[in-house]
Amino acid sequence: MGISIRMATVHDLPAMQQTNLWCLPENYQMKYYFYHMLTWPQLLWVAEDAKAKIVGYVLAKLEEVDSTSNGKNGTPDPVHGHITSLAVLRTHRKRGIATMLMQQSQREMEKVMQAEYVSLHVRKVRIFLIYDPIL
Repeated sequence: MGISIRMATVHDLPAMQQTNLWCLPENYQMKYYFYHMLTWPQLLWVAEDAKAKIVGYVLAKLEEVDSTSNGKNGTPDPVHGHITSLAVLRTHRKRGIATMLMQQSQREMEKVMQAEYVSLHVRKVRIFLIYDPIL
């Protein structure tokens, strides 16, 4: 099969956007991808096939934490990540690609940014996509 997971580059953004358009109802303007790339470059990952075609991606970010806000019991909210978008082309699904993308993004959130957990919001109609986090 020959799928590899690698950190996305700015040159991958058009293919990531195209994958998003093919797979998901929530679409983003290119400036949103650029914003993620400039702000959290280590949290954008792509899956590519043996011909170097992008077949999936994960777009993630670190949640903005307000140092003045308090979480439960009056303690500061922990640093945490958020999966903005995750997509795999229909032709490449059921091969564990989304899992590999999620795991790589989560590892980077934990290692580089000391995130304590990661959130992923899923539409009710896509409940089958719920992923068991590793953090």
